[in-house]
Amino acid sequence: MKFIKTKLEGLYIIEPELKIDGRGYFTTIFGEDELKKEGINFKIVQVNRSLTIKKGSVRGMHLQKEPMAQAKIVQCIKGRLYDVALDLRPGSKTYGRWEAVELKEDDPRMFLIPKGFAHGFQTLTKNCEMQYFMSEFYSPKDEAGVRWDDPAFNIKWPLKISNLSEKDKNWPLVKAIK
Repeated sequence: MKFIKTKLEGLYIIEPELKIDGRGYFTTIFGEDELKKEGINFKIVQVNRSLTIKKGSVRGMHLQKEPMAQAKIVQCIKGRLYDVALDLRPGSKTYGRWEAVELKEDDPRMFLIPKGFAHGFQTLTKNCEMQYFMSEFYSPKDEAGVRWDDPAFNIKWPLKISNLSEKDKNWPLVKAIK
């Protein structure tokens, strides 16, 4: 596995190494020992999958608060999407900055999103499936989020938004949280 650091501390793009032959390929998508070599402590406690039917849909921006904060490794397993991680760690030098990466079914790369980051994505094709490896269990009472269109962050979504959940439409603007 190749770990590519981003401009935001703790946020990585992970490129699995493919062993290719006439049948196709084989790869490892999670190796706790390989993460530890990079100084990343990540234990999987839950694996989630989502299907988003409509192109242009946005899911996000979600996170969980302490004590149930989650790190996650995400991978697109069907379709193509624009994945965004937003630094909301109090006291972080990069608070409020975001980074995005395109994830797609024919490229096994993943995004490792540390605790304290909000996460969301926009589908670039219809019928996108996303797989999430979670470091902590989901806790409804610790769920939080910020609006996908919050002017404080100015996230640039590539397509016109075609679909949002009621919850995602109604997350507060960050100035309302402060």
